[in-house]
Amino acid sequence: MTGDCLRAPLLESEQRHASDEAEVVVNINGFHRPLIQSFSNHSKQVKGTEDQNPFDEIGAGSFSIPPQSTIDPFRNNTPNIEGLYEWLKILGWKDKQNPMPRWRCRIMCITRMCSRCILFSFGYHWIKRIGRPAPRETAPIVVSNHVSYIEPIFFFYELSPTIVSSESHDAMPFVGTIIRAMQVIYVNRFSASSRTHAVSEIKRKASCDDFPQVLLFPEGTTTNGRVLIAFQLGAFIPGYPIQPVVVRYPHVHFDQSWGNISLAKSMFRMFTQFHNFVEIEYLPIISPLQNQKDNAAHFAERDGDGSRSHWAIID
Repeated sequence: MTGDCLRAPLLESEQRHASDEAEVVVNINGFHRPLIQSFSNHSKQVKGTEDQNPFDEIGAGSFSIPPQSTIDPFRNNTPNIEGLYEWLKILGWKDKQNPMPRWRCRIMCITRMCSRCILFSFGYHWIKRIGRPAPRETAPIVVSNHVSYIEPIFFFYELSPTIVSSESHDAMPFVGTIIRAMQVIYVNRFSASSRTHAVSEIKRKASCDDFPQVLLFPEGTTTNGRVLIAFQLGAFIPGYPIQPVVVRYPHVHFDQSWGNISLAKSMFRMFTQFHNFVEIEYLPIISPLQNQKDNAAHFAERDGDGSRSHWAIID
């Protein structure tokens, strides 16, 4: 085998191009003048091969570059909100001063059924009730112990009340949306002006039959549900009849109280249960005594018969 048999076409082509190039002339006497470069021969050859396949020498076929696409793979194609239909879908009731009109209350019935579907998806397939809720004309204020984030969802389905809640609950998933739909009365427990405003709103809405019942969790926070802690007096200062409600979560494997456990872990354990148990007991209505109507602390401790409340231990 001779050396003539081994040929590199691409290498020979580059060598021919290099031999045809003119030398670069640099004028060192006048450095301010532009450098003189001449690649005319090489440029002509390159220009003549622009339309040729650069891979012909190795036997590769011709190819074509696909055109650029004008489609943005990260663009959301949802159109802007236009037309009466789109606005009606997202219409909300943001007036916290006036009661909802009747047509809006009828639409809320659909939302209440959706909240029951949420409870069902959380594993609360059936809910045990003891006693009955009192009508709004008899007990304008309802108080309940607070164990989990499930209670606002349940009471929204059961009573559709106006709820008094901490401002921090507005950002919670599911719960925040539901309490806003209940014309929530926000309160900041660390602000004296906020507490005063909340008491004024409780009294105003409890005194008007056009508003629904006012629901409060007088403990002001969640507990494990075995005992009650000291009450905040906002529900008792107005001096209206109150119906207490006891919420229990019987369990064996998973304690559903929202204590020293994260929301993510609590929901994960809840979703991995076959069924979650909850009991709702409506207690007798408690009315303030005429000679002690202004004593909210005594009213908060009373039972229906006038003695000290027996529901301090509720488990």
